[in-house]
Amino acid sequence: MGSSQILIFVSILSCSSLILAGDFRQDVDIIWGNDKAKILENGQAITLSLDKVSGSGFQSQAQFLFGKISMEIKLVPGNSAGTVTSFYLASKGAMWDEIDFEFLGNLSRDPYTVHTNVITQGKGDREQQFRLWFDPTIDFHTYSILWNPKTIVFYVDGTPIREFKNMKTMNVSYPEKQEMRVHSSLWNGDDWATRGGLVKTDWSKAPFTAYYRNYEVQECVWSVRGSNVSCGGGDSSSWFKEGIDENSMKTLKWVQSNFMIYDYCNDSKRFRLGLATECVALN
Repeated sequence: MGSSQILIFVSILSCSSLILAGDFRQDVDIIWGNDKAKILENGQAITLSLDKVSGSGFQSQAQFLFGKISMEIKLVPGNSAGTVTSFYLASKGAMWDEIDFEFLGNLSRDPYTVHTNVITQGKGDREQQFRLWFDPTIDFHTYSILWNPKTIVFYVDGTPIREFKNMKTMNVSYPEKQEMRVHSSLWNGDDWATRGGLVKTDWSKAPFTAYYRNYEVQECVWSVRGSNVSCGGGDSSSWFKEGIDENSMKTLKWVQSNFMIYDYCNDSKRFRLGLATECVALN
């Protein structure tokens, strides 16, 4: 299938939505990298940079339990091998929960790898990896995470690429008790990110820069003072009960058939003692 056919197929099946730009000056804190993270355009955009000294990152000021988050990102262009650009949700502590988008750089003209993972109570090993059907360095694209009591869904430009269902009735842990913040960072991961660590970061190409804009979040805000949760729009909000419908599932399966390059549920060599419970249940 040609790239033009792919784009047509995805655009037909993707639902459009209104993206409301937040203000990074009010919504996030720069937590490392200092001057390597820059808020621009009156708070409507932010850039993260990486050089041999340090990377950079930011996190949301609000923490929440369940939400739907979106960010438009333009990834590091050119020779980005060894770099990792991230967009994820995470809680704190040794038994943390985390829902990851990580974008693994590559040599010029070689494709990025989209690395996804779900960590619950400090345990991960639930990686799925994808190629993209476009060059993510030319323009901004929207990456979204839906997290509600029913499911976790990863989206690229409104197209679902992965779902992790709440299967706690089968003793599969699910992130539903710890508040999380939105995090983004750009850092050096050349010990593993590109071809398993065989290709190292070319520091002569530094600084590397990733671009973020149009941060949107619909969330249940966690109140530390009251230790309670308030949902924007109430529990009846569409995102709070949203899941994968039949048409979206067809799209997800099509994406996974054409663009998935790794699935922990198929890696019996790695998991010699048996695949994860959720993998067995879905087969």
